[in-house]
Amino acid sequence: MSPGQDGPRSPAPGTGEPWGRVRPFSIKTKLGALVVISVLITTGLSMIAVHTKTELRFITVFSMVATLLITQFVAHSLTAPLDEMNTVARSISHGDYTRRVSENRRDELGDLAQTINVMADELEAQDRQRKELVANVSHELRTPIAGLRAVLENVVDGIAEADTETMRTALKQTERLGRLVETLLDLSRLDNGVVPLRRRRFEVWPYLSGVLKEANMVASARATMGSGGSHTRTDVHLHLDVCPPELTAHADPERIHQVVANLIDNAVKHSPPHGRVTVKARRGPLPESLEIEVLDEGPGIPRSEWRRVFERFNRGAVRRPHGPGSDGGTGLGLAIARWAVDLHGGRIGVAESERGCRILVTLPGEPSVPS
Repeated sequence: MSPGQDGPRSPAPGTGEPWGRVRPFSIKTKLGALVVISVLITTGLSMIAVHTKTELRFITVFSMVATLLITQFVAHSLTAPLDEMNTVARSISHGDYTRRVSENRRDELGDLAQTINVMADELEAQDRQRKELVANVSHELRTPIAGLRAVLENVVDGIAEADTETMRTALKQTERLGRLVETLLDLSRLDNGVVPLRRRRFEVWPYLSGVLKEANMVASARATMGSGGSHTRTDVHLHLDVCPPELTAHADPERIHQVVANLIDNAVKHSPPHGRVTVKARRGPLPESLEIEVLDEGPGIPRSEWRRVFERFNRGAVRRPHGPGSDGGTGLGLAIARWAVDLHGGRIGVAESERGCRILVTLPGEPSVPS
């Protein structure tokens, strides 16, 4: 690169244009033009005075008035956007992230306006993510709390005895609740985009059997308590199909529990009366990889909605998709499932099905070790 040539510059935010690029209407250019115009006016009036023998004091007054008018015009064009930026900045400082600065300038103030708007967009996105995080956490905490309450109420009411098996079920719910709270305390990693995965090898059949048993127990508990939030369906039959029975997988069981539990919850909500939800597990193409399918007998998902169903707070386009005893849900279950699958580097999506809805999850298994 020869001397005097500019190297590559990083783009200015929101513009795609490099920093330091010479702008035809920059503030420096405007101030320089102001000085040049003032000198030209003064010089021109002086020449007119010499040729017309006009008194110098009149020429001085005229040149001062003309220069002041031009200076006032330029100053107003520079201070007006600063006043607007100040107003928007004050609104942002008070929590109003909807205000934006006009981006109709091609100078340094235009770049500053774009930077403020980008900052406002990021702050608005962070505020929305914070609210969604609270909703996600509430959604996840509700399941173990409902299960634990169901076990304890059965013991108190005399429906079940406080035997070892019952207490073990309550302990499992308490442990899961503790893990969820521990995840809450790890928000610094979550904010940095780093969520630890505790991968291990586990047997699929007993693991998924426990997930389905818990789903039945939680549904019964919610129906008894009459609580809202998720389905209170007790008429839907859950069926597990694992082939081969000794199938194993390598993943984070806690995250996969989130995936399967939310998919079952969503499938039961959309099932017809006395419907059937089937959870299938098969060996994937790679070592310790796993493919999980959750099928229901509901109205299905229109193809146009296949990609949008995993967005947060999306409840689908079907007008009356839910069976008896079901509310509309929060629109977070599938979003949480996608988040957990993405952490594993897997895939989740709606697949073709002759009847109802079929969600296919593919987990990659053991990470490959570079040779």
